Amino acid sequence: MSDPHSSDTTHSTGQDRPEARPPFVAASERREPPGLPPLPPERRVGFAIVGLGRLSLDSILPALAACKLCRLAAVMTGDRDKGRRVLSQYGAPGHAVYGYDEWDRLASNDDVQVVYIVTPNGLHCEQVKQAARIGKHVLCEKPMSNTSAEAREMIRACADANVMLMVAYRLQYEPHNRELAKLVRSGEFGKLKIIEAHNGQVQDAASQWRHDRRLAGGGSLPDIGLYCLNFARFITGEEPIEVSAWTWSTPGDPRFTEVEENVAWQMRFPSGVVGRFSSAYDAHESRNARLYFQKAVVRLEPAFAYKGLRLYVAQRSATREDVEVTEERVSGEQNQFGAEMDHMAECVLTGRAPATPGEEGLQDQSIMEAIYRSAALNHPVVLERVEGHDAFRDARLGAK
Repeated sequence: MSDPHSSDTTHSTGQDRPEARPPFVAASERREPPGLPPLPPERRVGFAIVGLGRLSLDSILPALAACKLCRLAAVMTGDRDKGRRVLSQYGAPGHAVYGYDEWDRLASNDDVQVVYIVTPNGLHCEQVKQAARIGKHVLCEKPMSNTSAEAREMIRACADANVMLMVAYRLQYEPHNRELAKLVRSGEFGKLKIIEAHNGQVQDAASQWRHDRRLAGGGSLPDIGLYCLNFARFITGEEPIEVSAWTWSTPGDPRFTEVEENVAWQMRFPSGVVGRFSSAYDAHESRNARLYFQKAVVRLEPAFAYKGLRLYVAQRSATREDVEVTEERVSGEQNQFGAEMDHMAECVLTGRAPATPGEEGLQDQSIMEAIYRSAALNHPVVLERVEGHDAFRDARLGAK
């Protein structure tokens, strides 16, 4: 199929040969590559957003409004008035509001090609299967499901229906994370030895779905610890061969009667890289990652955030052995939600397989189950060895 992004980058001089536009900044100035032009609205891929919680309202819908290849076409919610307000705010048809039991009615809306599942984790499996049943492509928030068995059901349902399934790993589409993947794989600083990553926040004292195991599938691990897990797998391109883990919660805290508060775990990779990770539900908000190479220490801080990521490299001075220098590597700011949605839209337009398919989510789910098993047994768990790099994702994603 044709490239949805194709456009002229020159202007006509009235002759057969176009004239290139002159640069607008000096050669000494840092410049961003030109952005791709948006498709006309009628050619963009229509998305139905399932679930109008905080993530959808604060992050996904504003990003969708600024996307170049997709647009809001419908919403599915338990509050029809809320749904109509949202559609009107973003210029979408006011009638395109669906209840959670109206999948068959959504099936007849040809304006919707992709369903984006943004509901509690425990609802993902059934909703993905419903979307596949009515022939809609699926973008599903992470974690993909509550269990690896559910993840397999979701993959099978989409494959049987011949629709795409993509998991919303927004950070794999983020420039700083891609730069880190390139640094690890290029060997610029020698071999990577150790990865450290932490993701913590203070959970609200009020009861919410994240405290309900049936809806959440677990506590801090599948919610925010998953970022650390997927980060390590993405930047190395490797799959861990062993995990050791510990979980604990504050006794008597009603928030953590069903789900864990804290998780700490280690992972060992085939190349010899060792990772140390942690997630916390009642610790001062902090998101950071640090990579120890032979010739440098690289840190991402904050890491895993929706915006404002910064990448720093500390290494010995090239001119003085007794001096350590730190530099910031700037990769530019990009809306992570917009990038992942436009990628999904591009896949629909071109027929290309998503870079983060259901198999990527299944692998994370399987490793998280091993982490819980290690914590319960209080000894390491050996994982099935996976050969090669980027076994469950598009290898081009980490190499760009």
